[in-house]
Amino acid sequence: MQDANASGENYLDVDWNTDDELEIFGEAGTSAHPVATYSTEAVVDTGEASTSAGDSRFKLISHFIGMGFAEALVSKAIEENGGGDTESILNTLLTYSTLEDSPKEEKQLSTNSDLSSSDYNENLVNELSDLDSCSDNDLEDNPHSISEKHKMLLSLESSGSLSEKDRKLLDLANMGFAVEEASIAMERCGPNESVSVLTDFICAAQLSREENCHLEDDLKARFICNGSSKNKKRKLHEMRRKNEMAEETIRLPNPMIGFGIPSMQPEKVDRFIPESERGPPYFYYENVALAPKGVWDTISRFLYEIEPEFVDSKYFSACARKRGYIHNLPIENRFPLIPIPPLTIHQAFPLSKRWWPTWDTREKLNCIQTAIASAKLTERIRSALERYDGDPPESVQKYVMEQSRKWNLVWVGRNKVAPLEPDEMEMLLGFPKNHTRGGGISRTDRYKSLGNSFQVDTVAYHLSVLKDMYPNGINLLSLFSGIGGGEVALHRLGIKLKNVVSVEKSKVNRDIVRSWWEQTNQTGTLIDFDDVQQVDDERLEQLIDTIDGFDLIVGGSPCNNLAGSNRVSRDGLEGKESSLFFEYVRILNSVKSIMRSRRRSR
Repeated sequence: MQDANASGENYLDVDWNTDDELEIFGEAGTSAHPVATYSTEAVVDTGEASTSAGDSRFKLISHFIGMGFAEALVSKAIEENGGGDTESILNTLLTYSTLEDSPKEEKQLSTNSDLSSSDYNENLVNELSDLDSCSDNDLEDNPHSISEKHKMLLSLESSGSLSEKDRKLLDLANMGFAVEEASIAMERCGPNESVSVLTDFICAAQLSREENCHLEDDLKARFICNGSSKNKKRKLHEMRRKNEMAEETIRLPNPMIGFGIPSMQPEKVDRFIPESERGPPYFYYENVALAPKGVWDTISRFLYEIEPEFVDSKYFSACARKRGYIHNLPIENRFPLIPIPPLTIHQAFPLSKRWWPTWDTREKLNCIQTAIASAKLTERIRSALERYDGDPPESVQKYVMEQSRKWNLVWVGRNKVAPLEPDEMEMLLGFPKNHTRGGGISRTDRYKSLGNSFQVDTVAYHLSVLKDMYPNGINLLSLFSGIGGGEVALHRLGIKLKNVVSVEKSKVNRDIVRSWWEQTNQTGTLIDFDDVQQVDDERLEQLIDTIDGFDLIVGGSPCNNLAGSNRVSRDGLEGKESSLFFEYVRILNSVKSIMRSRRRSR
């Protein structure tokens, strides 16, 4: 996450590190419309649509229709403001929603604007282009050419013999959807559903990560055919080849409770750990759950074929955090931290109940991110809500809820939402108050550090088995320490930290851990390094000889190249940051080898 995004000024372009926010949308029962992942940048071309212009305009239209705005109003707002100014388009649409509440004003709007269905369809045909320009050769891999069916609907419209069902099919086809997709949506949702609902259904299917489901890329392929590029066939082939090579996201368990949580225990857990890897030194590795499937297969292979334990921190706190853990710790006799932290939003923020609207049904917050919403966004929401004495229209509610889930906005006044403060994030993640405060650390750095941290209550539950095993304290090797989530978890469990070797690149984070160490009056020794490559075999031998070995190796290597929603640098374990996983493996194997050699020589 770039620091420039931490203040939220460029919030529309944030490249999320996880897919947790999409899961929250689904659990809340809202429509899975494309606004959560589509870019809102668009280019409107008054001539023949180019590949990027047609694609971008379609996404822009789908974006606002997904919020619940009528397609006719969306088209008019785009024409008035231009496709590149999403903020002005949104303000125009919110104004239209206000006018629609008044019958007199609604009538005036209908009279003064050219929003008839036929004109709207004609404009879409002209601007997005239908599929006629895509030749049979360009679609030779698709013998069932969609353009023929589209042309048939246009012909029926010209003859005035369109049924209501065909009218909706034509509307969806003119927006760029395949007629087959539209037909399936109508069959599943019912023929009487609105175009907006049908659009939501199709876009939800496009966002699906089921095997061989790539409707979004198929749609892009059709826009390539509509463009004027001379290399249409090559682009289409490359897109399909990329599609075939795309890695499937791993199928996660539901519920995501791993090998058990305090309130829910599986009847039986079949877990294999090689005999040679049982017992100390114990290790505990964490990363994002929604990495591509091949990534977790690779991680497991390098960590002795041990099965990942996938856990969502919503069972331990009021916020979600879907993570996978591979470790050789026992799983019997775990216990949670006491006191039990707040498990719902209203438990965490009781004062917010006074302002919480009935139509905001959230009980859990989204995953804590490294960026927050801008003041401009929260002001826009306030202005939109203050136009209504009672509940706002559904389209405005959907917009507010989308932004509130995405940015973890909470109600702090009448019609007023605000992002979480750093100390509130600390509480939700299980850290002590002001853990990241002090020493000249900026708010931006605090948000960034917290967004990349462990959820302490979750990790402590897994590490709790060590308390009876090490009554005199523990020697810890903490790799990619961040702000010390592993150290804080052990401390809160009452496990003495005799010696801690911490490896962390960020000076801000190292200062936070050092400050916490001093503030909590730790009596052990803290040694820190700023680069994992400094921790070579020679250095490890020195450390092991000095402190008499490590009892636990904890680490969570960077997930920048792994997260499911990362489309910019999703290079898997070959990525610049995420390849540091192999440093964790190298150091773990070295520690085990050195300690095994020391035991044999005694």
